[in-house]
Amino acid sequence: MKQWVFFLIFMICLGYSFPSYGQNQWIKARVENQNTDMPMGNVHVLNLTQVIGTITDQDGKFELAAAVNDTLYFSYLGYKPLKVAVTQDLFDYGEAKFVLTELAYALEEVIVRPYQLTGYLEVDAKTAPINPAGRYRIAGLPSAGYEGGNRNRTAISKALGALFNPADLLYNLFSKNARQFRKLKKMRADDEIKNLLSAKFDREVLVQLLGIERFNIEEILRNCSYSDAFIKESNDLQILEAISECYDEYRILKL
Repeated sequence: MKQWVFFLIFMICLGYSFPSYGQNQWIKARVENQNTDMPMGNVHVLNLTQVIGTITDQDGKFELAAAVNDTLYFSYLGYKPLKVAVTQDLFDYGEAKFVLTELAYALEEVIVRPYQLTGYLEVDAKTAPINPAGRYRIAGLPSAGYEGGNRNRTAISKALGALFNPADLLYNLFSKNARQFRKLKKMRADDEIKNLLSAKFDREVLVQLLGIERFNIEEILRNCSYSDAFIKESNDLQILEAISECYDEYRILKL
């Protein structure tokens, strides 16, 4: 026993540090382009586990708090997303290096079908499509607003009725994934995550953060009376706000 105590004292005197599993440490790393080995600035780096994020500087460097077994997610427009599990090696061996691979996009033929306009406002106004959904704004976003469910007065009662039905998709998703959906509040509070989501339309980051499939996101919005136009055209931040509002209603009704 005495030998073990003396050993601990000896190691402490030498300044030896034991791995702090489960405790936050700082990851200091660099992101590079796989093809050119050049540093990549403005890459979004998210800690999916703790729902915090940052971006790389012009030298491709970043610092982010994380713990062993957390998951990092790297996102940059035109590059394949990268997901990495945090290990103790990332803290022990100094500055790590991550590389992103550029995506090759094949442009498909797009056929534009304009409306048959006559030039007369009275006639053309009747043929132009109308979005039946209501609109509202998110503070801080430059857009004039976006859909807030259906204008139909029965839309709210339909959503509430769906939440009361135990067999409904909303009930199943929210109740079975409660831990994941509790991240919504953190996601809305982190500026870097919000900045990233406001510029994305592919739902990929939302899928990673919430741990659900893309079709689940679409089904949630449809069951909360959002139109197909809103689901297809809104950016990821607007989708996040819509899901958050729906989940907040679910939590209130559950109490």
